[in-house]
Amino acid sequence: MTEAAKALRALHVPGSPLVVPNAWDVSSARVFAEAGHPVVATTSVAVAAALGFQDGHDMPADVAFDAVRRIAAAVEVPVTTDIERGYDLPPARVGERLAEVGAAGCNLEDSDPRSKAMVDVAEQADFLAAVRAANPELVINARIDEFLNGGKSFDDAVRRAQAYFEAGADCVYPMRLPGDRVAEFVEAVGRRPVNIAHGPGAPTPNDLAPLGVARVSFGPGLHNVLMMKQLKKMATDMLDGGSPYRG
Repeated sequence: MTEAAKALRALHVPGSPLVVPNAWDVSSARVFAEAGHPVVATTSVAVAAALGFQDGHDMPADVAFDAVRRIAAAVEVPVTTDIERGYDLPPARVGERLAEVGAAGCNLEDSDPRSKAMVDVAEQADFLAAVRAANPELVINARIDEFLNGGKSFDDAVRRAQAYFEAGADCVYPMRLPGDRVAEFVEAVGRRPVNIAHGPGAPTPNDLAPLGVARVSFGPGLHNVLMMKQLKKMATDMLDGGSPYRG
């Protein structure tokens, strides 16, 4: 995985964002890879849903990592995976398991997946450092939940970002950072790699490039907003005697 991790890390260029589609199974990962995307990510929400679980550490660790293994084995591009906060495994074991299943990178969040309470910044930094020590090549995308589950403090989000970079993170991911503060955040963290999520109505990758963003991801939106919404419409059309292939 050393070469895959190197390739993934090199694609994080502030101002020329890596656009990362989020897959939920082997078939969706293959679609993205075959379309020419240089990297495939997973989304914990959609992977859990596809396997019959809820997001928030409901999925057993073995199931979660096996899903990553299947996806990584099915595509020839680097795979970076959303593994919430490690499914209750010790951080060193998280790093080891990611290496075992062939992941080149991962997202790790800093709020408790079940209670949604923010994890102390020093505790999270230690967690990230331990993952890094166990898997030195891994590309770590440190999710910051200050605007999702915290007090929505810009300064606290920046402090967390700085602590996570110090702990060995390659990129930080401030979930729900207001769009009008993206450029300010990028500057505040020294123009190091920042991941911004794109969803309906949010700035596009082309909008985010001049703001210095290094990575744009889609989270569960491709699965929930596009694929499942269309599938539900098709199911209704079939009940009404219509064709699911029209409209």
